Amino acid sequence: MTAIRATNLTKRYGRTVAVADLSFDVEPGRVTGFLGPNGAGKSTTMRMILGLDRPTGGSVLVDGVPYRDLRHPLRKVGALLDAKAVHGGRSARDHLLAIAQSNAIPAGRVMEVLETVGLREVARKRIGGFSLGMSQRLGIAAALLGDPEILIFDEPVNGLDPDGILWIRTFMRRLAAEGRAVFVSSHLMSEMAQTADHLVVIGKGRLIADTGVAEFIGRSSQAYVRVRSPRLAEVAELVKVGELHPDHLRVTAMTPLEIGTLTARAGLPLEELTLVRPSLEAAYMELTKDSLEYSS
Repeated sequence: MTAIRATNLTKRYGRTVAVADLSFDVEPGRVTGFLGPNGAGKSTTMRMILGLDRPTGGSVLVDGVPYRDLRHPLRKVGALLDAKAVHGGRSARDHLLAIAQSNAIPAGRVMEVLETVGLREVARKRIGGFSLGMSQRLGIAAALLGDPEILIFDEPVNGLDPDGILWIRTFMRRLAAEGRAVFVSSHLMSEMAQTADHLVVIGKGRLIADTGVAEFIGRSSQAYVRVRSPRLAEVAELVKVGELHPDHLRVTAMTPLEIGTLTARAGLPLEELTLVRPSLEAAYMELTKDSLEYSS
């Protein structure tokens, strides 16, 4: 069964439309990246999935039912939306115990998840003294308490050091490999390129793309050869199919070998001949350029 299904999901705040007629599925067994510029409606969408905001129109189902109808929601869905939205005076252990008791989760599970996220040694320390990275790990521990089939993470790598980022990337991949559905928003394109199997991209509350990562990159950007030369204008005239920039030539219709052979025969020196492959970041920037709240 589809883990999350949004159908014509819409949310308005007065005259402001935060999410508009949004439809997508999140499937088990893969990491689905949720991308979009600031203000695109990602957090609002996640809040509607979790029943924290009511849709103005449309619907969203979790394992076939509205989130509010789940008897023990943490056993079905684990979520991290705001790592700092916790009682700072409680210890990490007591915080998780309170959550476990509210969903009939055995108390023994608390230390298990603290061990999983690397916080066992600080289990009795007050949350108020935690760094952002530690708070993120605690939020992930809370999401894991009920051993859920569906996990929702909003910017889970915020505040993590490089080791922590590698850990959460590997961890999300492992969760998906176990057959769970992982739905994660992030502004780090390099991380999504290495983590996600599928992408849902929105802009100004509307769906822009719902596709696999490779398909998204291939559809939205193209590989090219970057050429630099002290005689760039002559190289451009020789090649004829290039896009001339002040300091380089961008060629999409020829291979580096073809360009190198042609310029060598003409006696034109080259400073650079590089095949630039498309990236998720380039594809994302190209596709969302009209949806940016602020642009440079």
